[in-house]
Amino acid sequence: MTSAPSTGPADTGERKPRSFYIKSIFAGSIGNMIEWFDWFVYTTFAIYFAGQFFPKADTTAQLLNTAAIFAVGFLARPVGGWLLGRLSDRKGRKAGLTITVSLMSFSALLIAIAPNYETAGYVGAGMLVIARILQGLSVGGEYATSAAYLTEVSKKDWRGLGGSFQYISVTLGQIAGVLLLIILQFLLSEQQLTSWGWRIPFVVGTVAAVAVFYLRRGMHETEAYSALEHSSKGAQRGTLAEVWRHRKAAFLVLTLTLGGSVAYYTYTTYLTSYLVNSVGLSKEDAARVNFIALVVFLFLLPLGGYISDKIGRRPVLIFFGLGTTVFTYPILQGMQHSPTWLWCLIYTLIGLTFVAGYSSVNAVVKAELFPTEVRTVGVAIPYNIAQAVFGGTASYIALALRDAGHENYFFVYVSVCAAISLLTYLFMRETRDVDLVGKTETTYPNRAGADNLDARI
Repeated sequence: MTSAPSTGPADTGERKPRSFYIKSIFAGSIGNMIEWFDWFVYTTFAIYFAGQFFPKADTTAQLLNTAAIFAVGFLARPVGGWLLGRLSDRKGRKAGLTITVSLMSFSALLIAIAPNYETAGYVGAGMLVIARILQGLSVGGEYATSAAYLTEVSKKDWRGLGGSFQYISVTLGQIAGVLLLIILQFLLSEQQLTSWGWRIPFVVGTVAAVAVFYLRRGMHETEAYSALEHSSKGAQRGTLAEVWRHRKAAFLVLTLTLGGSVAYYTYTTYLTSYLVNSVGLSKEDAARVNFIALVVFLFLLPLGGYISDKIGRRPVLIFFGLGTTVFTYPILQGMQHSPTWLWCLIYTLIGLTFVAGYSSVNAVVKAELFPTEVRTVGVAIPYNIAQAVFGGTASYIALALRDAGHENYFFVYVSVCAAISLLTYLFMRETRDVDLVGKTETTYPNRAGADNLDARI
């Protein structure tokens, strides 16, 4: 790997207190948690509100309609990644993170007040679509901006651990949503949850997002971006032309994401519907399995990030790719053969152990592929395209194949997607030792973008 001379504050030898890094990572993580709480409660509570916005039909048809709207949000994510990623690269990580949470707050409010089909026909469904588009724009910019922020504020030798908080906060958002579901299942009857109780998490999400907006206004900008502010790269920051110069890195982000995205949504967001409709668990048992598994998964993420700081990102990613490719079919099939909540929990934990290999390092490894001036938008566009094409459609494909009587084909689909990403992990170069502050195009004034990439990846 070609090393670059370092520039900027990171090279002054200044030592910051540990509290600085802790506070910075906390500030970057808590907002990300609320963003993804609002994103994921849609699917967590879909089993209760799926029949509220469409004419009465069979349960699978209602879930298919709801999953289709869920997928619409993913289609907006590449656009959000481009617009808000460009903003983050040109105006700073703090500005990008403030805008994303504003969009999320408004979209959660729209869902909370959407009227049902009996009251206003398809008006409520239309509001769901608008809300999901806004949420797609928001998380499209949120992922890459928070990944850049958490990676840049971490000490170089601990970037894997610091970057793992991107998915730790994502998972905390999911856990909060599932925990709220369990609490509401205890406090309310199924009729009450179906009628109006499902609106509560979206009200909670709206209020929390407003609080995060004020928190993010007080965040510090990262040293890597501050160093860029004093360079001569202002005109190139966040542009599509600059992303095109790093198209090889962008393609790597897409293939890195493909398998991890499908596997993550299979074992988390789709899992509740799968356990209820295919395995035959009660809604309460399915929620219990999902909650316990996510709590365990939460502790696997920093472990994966820590290991990647010691041995590199590639071995951790290969662990995910190989395990998910080989074991997805027996894991999902095993749940149907042993339809008790305990066995389903065991199978889910095995699957999520492999998924942790992807989720723990995916943010940091992608951020390490790009220079500061295009780090956010360079990650955001290919990442969100992969999420839109593969992650966002995972639930819909699974339900459609189940409706057609070929649900086991979905198990094969997940394995194939993981295998494609595994090939990427096997042939990519290690990124652990790159210098994020010194890694700008001014360091390589006479080399083409593709050549620069080969030196860095």
